[in-house]
Amino acid sequence: TGAGMSAESGVPTYRGRGGIWHEYKWENYACQTAFIRNPAHVIDFHELRRIEALKCEPHVGHKIITALQTKYSNTSIVTQNIDGMHQRAGSQEVIELHGSLWRMRCDKEGKLFENLSQGKYANRKCSCGEFLRPDIIWFEDQLNESTVVNATHVISQCDLFISIGTSGVVWPAAGFQQLAKKGGAHCIEINPEKTELSYLFDDVHREPAGQVLSRLFDSLL
Repeated sequence: TGAGMSAESGVPTYRGRGGIWHEYKWENYACQTAFIRNPAHVIDFHELRRIEALKCEPHVGHKIITALQTKYSNTSIVTQNIDGMHQRAGSQEVIELHGSLWRMRCDKEGKLFENLSQGKYANRKCSCGEFLRPDIIWFEDQLNESTVVNATHVISQCDLFISIGTSGVVWPAAGFQQLAKKGGAHCIEINPEKTELSYLFDDVHREPAGQVLSRLFDSLL
């Protein structure tokens, strides 16, 4: 799943039309350099993102995916989103390619702190005195290698691959469709707009995710 999945819940996207990076410079809010320069300023920004995200609720598409995962234990969820909507809908073991807005980490001690229901940060500093950094893949960061390996494994082994609300231009997610196709999966794209990879899918649905997922899977639940 990509930004379009969360956009149906009202979560602002980062790129695309109306994306927040058209309003804010990522160099000031979403990179390690900005965090080192002014950690409090960066944390303030991400706290606001958490508060805004909590004003939104998972939509029917999120709930159907959770129900599928509950009924079929071999259902894997791989997301580019950092908003925790899948978890708030009850999904488990979500592979988060770009990290989570709801986790903080101490780079000095390697500790992680997570809270899915609290907008304001409980603590901004670790007990060691270091500022806690949002556990997010920022601009100029490298993706977590084990997370990418995990996502690559489940996608290469799948027999049904559904791409929802992602443009398919950000790597490594841009290569996942070809990976699934190579493994013999039936590939479905759900996106109101055509993407650069639309021609590779077996089935394409130009409607909102909640609407399409309800039609495809509601009878199975």
